[in-house]
Amino acid sequence: MKTFTAVVQRDPDTGLYVGYVPGFAGAHSQAESLDELQANLREVIALLLEDGAPKLEAEFVGIQTVSVA
Repeated sequence: MKTFTAVVQRDPDTGLYVGYVPGFAGAHSQAESLDELQANLREVIALLLEDGAPKLEAEFVGIQTVSVA
């Protein structure tokens, strides 16, 4: 089993959750709930992995909070 980190945001216009795996081309989806988004991302990633292991173009390192005066 492989594990990938997905970034999840909520679109303020549609209310949909949008998720993507940084550096993994094509690994993105959207859904009305977090559970549905996770299922969608699993399906997309599984389909992409059928073509072989991805060469990730980036590595997720973390997040930072930036304060601006």
